[in-house]
Formats: sequence, structure tokens, C-alpha cells
Amino acid sequence: MTPDRIRWAVDVLDPRPGERLLEVGCGPGVAASLVCARLTTGRLIAVDRSAVAVERTLRRCAEHVAAGRLDVVRSALDTLDVTGVDAAFSVDVNVFWTTGAAGELAALHRALRPGGRLYVLYGNGPGDGERVLTTVAAAVAGHGFGAVRRLRSPHGFGIAAERKA
Repeated sequence: MTPDRIRWAVDVLDPRPGERLLEVGCGPGVAASLVCARLTTGRLIAVDRSAVAVERTLRRCAEHVAAGRLDVVRSALDTLDVTGVDAAFSVDVNVFWTTGAAGELAALHRALRPGGRLYVLYGNGPGDGERVLTTVAAAVAGHGFGAVRRLRSPHGFGIAAERKA
């Protein structure tokens, strides 16, 4: 069963069939599978620093890898070398609110094309998430992203932003 927070995150991302996308912290590949099902000529790069997560994503999404819709990469985000991405997203990746995430946000800024969309999303947990939203919004705004806005739903909350030129 797919968690509601994952379905919500993919709906927020709203992947278009031909987009080039980046998932940060792909975990077991649940979101990657849903995103790739919406792609035709597009491609998702799913990144995780965990070898176990990468293996699980590769197993879950083997058909998408074979079809050329998915690349799964083991890497820390701050060392990732990707460019020309239309949109990037994460679900429940804590580095954005537990640290300054300067290296990670710099890598996302490099990865996204000008005007590219960034979504840092979390499932609902204890509390209302206000501290997380405030911290992430400030970090994102301070690293070359504009149009920063807060998102809330019964299934999660997060930040949406666009890469400045």
C-alpha cells in the first residue's frame, strides 16, 4: 500500500510526461515508481546515499529502469553532479531542516534549470510542522530560490520554490 504522504507528494510535483526530474532520498522507490508511471519521454534521476535504498529502488522499479525512464544513483546530494533538471523533490529528508543544508541546496540550485521547481515535502507527524517549514523556507530562500511558498494538506506539508536565474 502506498502511503498517503507519497501520493500527495507526487501530486504536488505533478510530473509532466517529458520532464527531467530529480528525487532526493528515494528510499525504497515508492515515489519513483509513481513518478515514472506518469512519464513517457521524461526521465527521473533517483538519488540516495544508502546502498540498501538504491538496491530496493532498483528492484521495485526495474521496469522503469529497463524502459529508460529511471536512473538510480548512489550519492550524497551535496556531491551530485546533475544539471538541466525541470523539477526536484524530496519526501521526509531531514537534512533540510536539521542542518543549514548549504551544500545540498547548492547542488539543487546547480541541478535545476532557471525557473525549475523545488519541493521539500514532509508527511504529517507530531506537531504542526511550523518549525520545519520556517527553517526550510529560510534555507531555500537564502540559496538562490524565489517564489518560496508553504504547502499544507491533510497528508503533509512542505516548501515549494523556483530556481532564480
